[in-house]
Amino acid sequence: MRITFLGTGGGRFATISQKRMTGGFRIDNISGFNLHVDPGPGGLLRSLEFGINPSNLDGVFISHCHTDHYNDAEILIEAMTKGMTKKRGNIIGSKSVMEGVDQWGPSISNYHKSNSKTYILEENKEIDLEKFSLTGTKTIHGDPFGVGFQLKTENITISYTSDTRYFEELKDYHKGADVLIGSILRPGTKGLKGHMCSKNFKDLILEIKPKLAIMTHFGFKMLKNNPIKEAQEIKKETGVKTIAATDGMVIDVDYKNPSKSYISKMKRRTIPGRFSNDIFKLY
Repeated sequence: MRITFLGTGGGRFATISQKRMTGGFRIDNISGFNLHVDPGPGGLLRSLEFGINPSNLDGVFISHCHTDHYNDAEILIEAMTKGMTKKRGNIIGSKSVMEGVDQWGPSISNYHKSNSKTYILEENKEIDLEKFSLTGTKTIHGDPFGVGFQLKTENITISYTSDTRYFEELKDYHKGADVLIGSILRPGTKGLKGHMCSKNFKDLILEIKPKLAIMTHFGFKMLKNNPIKEAQEIKKETGVKTIAATDGMVIDVDYKNPSKSYISKMKRRTIPGRFSNDIFKLY
């Protein structure tokens, strides 16, 4: 299994400025299944820049109706369905993303949902995707219908908080995670409504005790403060290997010992209009 970060920026100002990329991340080879998680602005472009084929996706997950999480979902769905010419793939999202509730969403059109299996993920709801399961985890954020997930295979459990403030029961949703991926917008104790800061993530790690913790989705203040130093401090205080993700970071997950997973960095490539056709093999 491989996790590739196609964007580690978050929040409206990091997104607008592209101080960090905002393409979300991919989890590839989940027993042969490839999943793009929260493809914000640049999800498609960053995939191509890092030499990742968007047409070999098997699923797209969108946690909630904020642009930095859903912006590129529809074009990636088009890639997954070979330009909407094939019935294939899975689209998983919150109720607001998939159907729209009040002023929230929908973020995916009926047209883009028409060629794939669709799932609405809610807290404590489990979806069986044959090779693995996804269970919705509660978030407290601007979109009241947003969800994170816990992904389980026979070999490993990966949790993703998505955007949420810290709350007492958060640990219960992510209990048992071998790898914990947290959206950590701000450094230190400088929290922001609906988001976690470094201290919140430290507390969550101490409660869950994953084997590997990964910070991503950084805002301006976190980037100014240096997320790598924040991660090092969390590791020192918790004893859990904690990584601040960077754009293009790749983690080849070691099932037996996730803390020893191999970490590398992908090189960006120039994408002229004549991008190599052999990447796509659409038909």
